[in-house]
Amino acid sequence: MSDVTMQESTTGTALQVRNARLIDGTGAAPVADAVIAADTDGIITYAGPAATAPAAAPATRCIDAGGRTVLPGFFDCHVHLSYAHGAHPGRRGELDPVLVTLDTATRLRQTLDAGITSARDLAGLSAGYRTAVDTGRIVGPRLHTAVRVISHTGGHADVRLPDGTDLSAGMSELADSVDECRLAVRRVLREGADVVKICATGGMGSPYDQPDDEGLLEEEIRAVVDEARRHGDKPVAAHAQGTAGIFNAVRGGVTSIEHGYGINDQAIDMSGERGMFLVPTLSTVYAGINKDTMADYHYQKKVRWSGITKENIARAIEQGARIALGTDAAVGPHGVNLMELSYLVDLGMAPMDAIVAGTRTSAELLGVADRLGTLTAGRNADLIVCEGDPLTDIGVLGDPANVVLVVQHGAVRKDLLPEKAYRGAWS
Repeated sequence: MSDVTMQESTTGTALQVRNARLIDGTGAAPVADAVIAADTDGIITYAGPAATAPAAAPATRCIDAGGRTVLPGFFDCHVHLSYAHGAHPGRRGELDPVLVTLDTATRLRQTLDAGITSARDLAGLSAGYRTAVDTGRIVGPRLHTAVRVISHTGGHADVRLPDGTDLSAGMSELADSVDECRLAVRRVLREGADVVKICATGGMGSPYDQPDDEGLLEEEIRAVVDEARRHGDKPVAAHAQGTAGIFNAVRGGVTSIEHGYGINDQAIDMSGERGMFLVPTLSTVYAGINKDTMADYHYQKKVRWSGITKENIARAIEQGARIALGTDAAVGPHGVNLMELSYLVDLGMAPMDAIVAGTRTSAELLGVADRLGTLTAGRNADLIVCEGDPLTDIGVLGDPANVVLVVQHGAVRKDLLPEKAYRGAWS
């Protein structure tokens, strides 16, 4: 995320959450009667047992969690917030840009209310939205954005009409050689990209290719990675679904494999040796298939790959792949992002491990684990309070109604707790 301090993120009032069951995002066992304290700068000063908690200062805003579970604010490392659920990326140019902006602000709020305090948008969202959140113009998750996605002509991100008309409103950056790939990286970074997104394979929703098709060549991927390194050492996220393209992305040195539907044992081992992340976006399989609303070519590809995806991602989980949480919303619905945790658990991940994937590991992917991702002293006070026990029923987190409190950098952003839950000063 940007190093710009989020304006209006704190009120100058310290915060304490008491009577909470703490799951801190590190994978440690829960603390049954815990206190989480943050100072006036929104930084955690204590998170642990109530018995050793410091006394609250007189002006501290105190929240009684009522025995509910408190967790770190979650990440969604693969979203497309500028698109409505199910919208065709190649037709956005037909929409009024003012309405797109206002609708995007609404989706940002929905995503935050679902418990996502940080998000990585992997094409379609301009850097201005990141600045708008950072400066307090709008409320939403902290943002990393790729701005656009780099693709070959006819590749996954080439959604132009057959006559060449581009109605995507700037979603794609087309490049067809090593030199063009280097230029494409420079262009998206000039527009403020935090991460470079490339297409290493074809995809499900693209009209001209298949997930098994290879996208950028290995030497082109290497050039992208090198160019991103030369300009601020930016991470590179690779849309990679088919096996051959996954190998190209791994050998090319990307930071993360997005989707990874065709990943096999060798690719799991190779990516693990290189410390790469896998963002499996299972929501596109569990919640992203609707024959009535999808183009037939899209629907047929989804059906064919659904079982393959579940089998391969289950094996990646079993073998300990470094998995971060991502949903690919708007392929699936916005605002129910934490349903992704249930899908990870359905494929064999322990609930605690799924929580870590969506918090600490995701923070590691975005390079912010020194200040986000866990409820530990020195980190930003990003936290949520939920009804139920996510360790026995991870599905409780998938319903935004169960996320009754969202705190971002010490500021309360969502509040469904009963009035009696509050004690102390309110400003």
